Amino acid sequence: MARLSLSDTDKQARDWFHRTTTDLGCKVHTDTMGNQFAVRPGLNNDAPPTYAGSHLDTQPSGGRYDGILGVTAAVEMLKVLNDNWVETAYPVGVVNWTNEEGARFPISMVASGVWSGDISLERAHSLKSVIPADDTATMKIELERIGYLGDVACSWEASPMAAHFELHIEQGPILEAENRRVGVVQGVQSYKWFSITVRGRDAHTGATSFQHRADALLTAAKMILASHKIASKHAALASTGILTLKPGSTNTVPGFVQFSLDIRAPQDKTVEAVESECKAAFSALAAGEDVLDINAGCAPSSRTCAVEWRTDFVSPATHFHDDCIACVQAAGADLCGTGDVSGKDIGAWGKLMTSGAGHDSVYANKRCPASMIFVPCRDGVSHNPAEYSSPEACADGANVLLGAVVRYDRLRAER
Repeated sequence: MARLSLSDTDKQARDWFHRTTTDLGCKVHTDTMGNQFAVRPGLNNDAPPTYAGSHLDTQPSGGRYDGILGVTAAVEMLKVLNDNWVETAYPVGVVNWTNEEGARFPISMVASGVWSGDISLERAHSLKSVIPADDTATMKIELERIGYLGDVACSWEASPMAAHFELHIEQGPILEAENRRVGVVQGVQSYKWFSITVRGRDAHTGATSFQHRADALLTAAKMILASHKIASKHAALASTGILTLKPGSTNTVPGFVQFSLDIRAPQDKTVEAVESECKAAFSALAAGEDVLDINAGCAPSSRTCAVEWRTDFVSPATHFHDDCIACVQAAGADLCGTGDVSGKDIGAWGKLMTSGAGHDSVYANKRCPASMIFVPCRDGVSHNPAEYSSPEACADGANVLLGAVVRYDRLRAER
């Protein structure tokens, strides 16, 4: 499944969401970023709803569970409440966030970021589609085209939340490897995205010796290797997912390269340390100097390159709300078994975890209590056609999501 944000297939999924939640008795509204909010009434409807949800857009290479499980399980939660005539003390809602992936419009979690007030509406609306590469459409143009430019302001004040719970596949191998059914997510690690530009000089590959080349691609390759070594030293992560070069000819040494750099670690200070060391290493490599023994075996050159950095996105480390974490943990214990619900040992059924990936709960957590639930996915594979989570694992996650939301509703009523 490949369902890029604000595409025709995204419109179909949005239409399904609106139709299904309306049929379940919800009042549905859409904000100016296309975020969809479906609210089931409670006994006290003057207070904000307790929400569950995630996103329905995917990466270009697909994945049938990432985000989608969190929305469909939340819709199923509404159906279970209706089927069992459950009256909640406060309204319960489901949210479908726009462009969480940041694949087509290159800021991840952009719509929840506008909702939280961290990203301006103008910046988000003006984001240009990068898929296909020659696309000129902006987010606002595509929201209008598919009919999902809502008339409600995209803000936490216009669409307030009492809490936000999000079910998601782990996107990693830990739960499956340890044979655990549920991950109780306590927070999300820090990460930064950069665009690195390396400028050298175009030259003929057959007529220009190594000594006289300013090879931007070779230099960029050394930088990418350096980022891996530096991140490894700090027990952090770094990767490059986008690389473009010019002029793009077999017999021309590239004089221009731009590549992405994604740095992640549980602590902000670790990400900053990796960033700082990478900047120093990249500058040295561009100047023809050796760092981390990367130039070993390479021919020296009398020409140098220039390097430029641009910071594209910053997501500080997030710690979720203790009340929401406790509700998820207690719901997991109810479903799966026993454990010390107040301590670190929660039993063999579950694991306290930090998410390695960003999610809409990061921005939601800035304006309301939040937490997440992980379930295992096969081989830890995500953003891939092979992404898979078993029906049993999906059911576990849906049941814990329902239990956590109901528990939080009761907690609100007791206060």
